[in-house]
Amino acid sequence: MKILIVDDDPRLRELVSIASDRAGFDVSTAGDGATALIQAEQVSPDLIVLDIGLPELDGFEVFRRIRGRADVPILFLTARDEEIDRVLGLELGADDYVTKPFSPRELVARIRTILRRSQPSATAAADVFGPLRIDRARHSVHVDGAPVALTGTEFALLGQLMENPGQLCSRAQLVAGHWGPRSLVSDRTLDSHLRNLRLKLADAGVPEMLETVHGVGLRLRSGQA
Repeated sequence: MKILIVDDDPRLRELVSIASDRAGFDVSTAGDGATALIQAEQVSPDLIVLDIGLPELDGFEVFRRIRGRADVPILFLTARDEEIDRVLGLELGADDYVTKPFSPRELVARIRTILRRSQPSATAAADVFGPLRIDRARHSVHVDGAPVALTGTEFALLGQLMENPGQLCSRAQLVAGHWGPRSLVSDRTLDSHLRNLRLKLADAGVPEMLETVHGVGLRLRSGQA
């Protein structure tokens, strides 16, 4: 698996590179946002570790540009222990974040977890519910045969709902299933991802597929009126 590490601190890049290399990853690095965009295009990494506080082109802008052309998992690094950074990163669609200073072992563990979520088994079967088809092996979603482009988080949330289509899934279950049972992800962050998912399904012709039962949770409908 290929990992791109983006941080303007050369010592931190070296530290994370060594830990990732020892964990068996193929590591590339970049010290600024412009180089990161070039590396992301040339290397096609399986995951990007991205510092928010980059000079000139910050991590949020790099994230937006990369996600505009590829659905690669991204883990944010931030030197500031401020909730606004974490919330904004997760609302943009980041897969996780780590606050500096951090343990390289913890970072590698987070990377492994994200890659397990985003790289399902090649033998996983496609699930079909009404006009919706989700193929976990190919990480693809189709509605009536037409592809629907989702971020990694949107795909994971939809995948959880597809495990028991038609049955209610609580908001706590959605958060725990994607971010972990001890996650502090806010309702605002979850709502942002669900809103984007609902809009994309609506654009695909199934505006009523994602149904909210207020005070209980969410479920998938067949998409038919």
